[in-house]
Amino acid sequence: MSSRAGTAESSAKSRVVLVTLASGQFLMALDSSVMNVSIATVAEDVGTTVTGIQGAITAYTLVMAMFMIPGGKVGALIGRRRAFMIGCCIYGAGSLTTALAPNLTVLLLGWAFLEGIGASLILPAIVALVAGNFSVERRPAAYGLVVAAGAIAIAVGPLIGGIATTYFSWRWVFAGEVVVVLGILLLARRVADAPPGERRSIDFTGAVLSALGLGIFVYGVLRSDEWGWFQPKPDAPSWLGVSLTTWLMLAGLALLWLFLRWEAKVVGRSRDPLVDPGMLQNKQLTGGLTMFFFQYLVQMGVFFVVPLYLSVALGLSALATGVRLLPLSVSLLAAATLIPRFLPDVSPRRVVRLGILALLAGAVVLMAALDADAGAEIVTVPLLLIGLGMGALASQLGSVTVSAVPQAQSAEVGGVQNAVTNLGASIGTALAGSIMIAALTSSFLTSVGANPAVPDSVTSQATVQLQSGAPFLSDAQLKTALDEAGVNAEVSQAALDANAEARLDGLRAALAILALAALIALFFTQRIPSAQPRSPEP
Repeated sequence: MSSRAGTAESSAKSRVVLVTLASGQFLMALDSSVMNVSIATVAEDVGTTVTGIQGAITAYTLVMAMFMIPGGKVGALIGRRRAFMIGCCIYGAGSLTTALAPNLTVLLLGWAFLEGIGASLILPAIVALVAGNFSVERRPAAYGLVVAAGAIAIAVGPLIGGIATTYFSWRWVFAGEVVVVLGILLLARRVADAPPGERRSIDFTGAVLSALGLGIFVYGVLRSDEWGWFQPKPDAPSWLGVSLTTWLMLAGLALLWLFLRWEAKVVGRSRDPLVDPGMLQNKQLTGGLTMFFFQYLVQMGVFFVVPLYLSVALGLSALATGVRLLPLSVSLLAAATLIPRFLPDVSPRRVVRLGILALLAGAVVLMAALDADAGAEIVTVPLLLIGLGMGALASQLGSVTVSAVPQAQSAEVGGVQNAVTNLGASIGTALAGSIMIAALTSSFLTSVGANPAVPDSVTSQATVQLQSGAPFLSDAQLKTALDEAGVNAEVSQAALDANAEARLDGLRAALAILALAALIALFFTQRIPSAQPRSPEP
C-alpha cells in the first residue's frame, strides 16, 4: 500500500513539475504571436505607429538572443530553480509594466527589456530543470510536452489576441500573464533543484562577446526585409555596394568565432567558461542543435506564411485565423505525448527523420493546394502534417541534446539550445518574408506589364515605386488605395487581379524555401543517435 501511495505521490509531483515548466515555456512564446494580430490597435492605444510596435517586437527578440547564453550560466551558478523563479519575477514585472504602458517608451521597457531578460533566465533553466526532475527514460515525453507548449502558444496566440482585442483589450493578455506568473511561482516550490556549481564566477568577457555576436547577427537578419539580404534596396544603408544586413551577419559570426576562441583560452587557464567549447565537438549535441535550428526555421516560417494567407488573402478575422490553426496544435500535442508513451524505445533518428518528412510533406501539400478559388479549409491537412512533424521532433530533440553531456552542464546546454532556436526562428521568419515579397513583386509587375488594359506609363510608374518590394495587401486594402489615387475602373480591376495571383505566387515561393530547408535538414540527421540516449555520468 505504501509503495502505491509513494508512486501516486511521485506521479502527482511529476505532473505539477511538468505543468509548471510547460506553463513557463507557453508564456515565453505567447507574446509575439498575440501582438502580431494586435499591432495596429496597440500602436493607436500607446500613441505610436505600427513601425514603433514592430520595433518593440524586434527589440524583444534581440534582448532574448543577446542574453540567452549568459542566462544559462547564471542558472548554473545560483541554481536552476532560483534562476527560473527570478526570471519569472522579472518577466512578471515586465508583463505588468506592458499592461499599464501609457506610451511606447514604457512599452519597450516592460516588454522588450524586462520580459526579454526574464525569458533569457527562464528558458535555459527549463531545459536544466527537466533534466533534473525526470529520469532519462521519461525525458523525451517531458521535453516533448514542454516544447509542445511553446509551439501551441504560437499557434493559439492569434486566437487569444483576436478574442482579447475584439472583446476586451490587448492589455488583458499581459495582465493575464502576471496572474499565470504568480501561479508558476507558487508551483515552482515543488520543482527539485540541482545544486549550483562549485565555481561561482562568470566570464564577463565571454558574456559580452556572445551577446554582441548574437545580437548583431539577429539584428541584421531582422532588418533584411527592409534593407535586402545582399543587394541593398533603394535608400537602404550599404557598404561597398553590399547591404548592411550581410555585413552585420558577418560581423556577428566573427564575434561568435572570437567568443569560442576566448572560451577555449578560459578553459586552458583552468577557469570557468561561459560555454565549454569542447561541448561543440560532441556529435550528438551538435546533431540535436542542428535539428533544433532547422525545426524552428521551418516552424516560424510556417507560422508567418499561413496566417498571412488566412487573414490577408482570404480576409479572415484574427479569431477565425486562430481557429484555423488549431489542427496544428492538436496533432503537435498528440505526437509529442503519444510517441514517447507508446514507443519509448524507438530510434530517435527514425522519429526525427519522419518528423522532418512530415514538415516537408505539409509544406509541399499546402504549396500545391494554394489556388485562387481555394478556401480556408485547404490548410487543415497540411497543418495536421506540419503539427505531426513538429511534435515528433519535440518528443526527441530535448532529450538528445541534454543527454549528450553531464547533467552539470544542462543549464549551459539550455542557453546554447535556446540561442540556436532563436537564430532559426529569426532566419525562418525573415527568409520566408523576403522570398514571399520578392516573388509577389515580380509576379505583380509581370502580370500588370502583360495586361493591355494597363497603360505603359502606369507599368513604368509601378516598377519604380515597387523597387523595394510590393506590400502584401488584401483586396480591400488595394481597392481603397486605388480609389484614393483616382485610378479608373479597368486599370483598378487589372491591378486587383494581378495582386490576387501575385499573393499566391509569393506564398508558394515562401513555402518552397521552407520545404527546401526541411529537405536540407535530412542530410544532418545522421548525427542523431539511433538508440534512446543515456545520460553520461557527471
